[in-house]
Amino acid sequence: MNSAKSVVLIGMMGAGKSSVGRLLQRRTGLARFDTDELVAAEFGIPVPEIFAKHGEERFRDAETDVLRKLFLPYPTIIVTGGGIVLRQENVALLKRLGTIVWLAADEATLFERASRRADRPLLQTGNPRAAFSDLLRKRRSLYAAAADFEVDTSRLSHDEIADEILDKIDKLAVTTR
Repeated sequence: MNSAKSVVLIGMMGAGKSSVGRLLQRRTGLARFDTDELVAAEFGIPVPEIFAKHGEERFRDAETDVLRKLFLPYPTIIVTGGGIVLRQENVALLKRLGTIVWLAADEATLFERASRRADRPLLQTGNPRAAFSDLLRKRRSLYAAAADFEVDTSRLSHDEIADEILDKIDKLAVTTR
């Protein structure tokens, strides 16, 4: 990877951001920061508990605060929560940090992956599938607008996703010189 910018992963829950972020960290040797982990550390409790005790709005405020503080003098891998694009300020901060990669997939694949974890706060409803569809419908255009490029993860392994990201970033670095 020749880019001097950080790699910022965005996308819905279930897109593979955390797994691919860890893989990119191993493959590039860059440090990795996960905004959900940073917010959880600020509160001293896991993200689902933050949502339960303080609500989504307080979580989103903390998420923005974490981004405001996250100005790094060297390239890193930055993994974000699925709702980070809901605030335009967050998108502007992410764009200053690095190249934004939207990890996308078809709805059925995303929902199946996201459902593997029972602790997804925004899916704790009477109809998780409908809630997921609504979230995706509201966020899809925000991801598209924020991203420098998109990688469809629907049928790719984590290694294939990482290869595609690193290849596209190298190509972007060449074309912007």
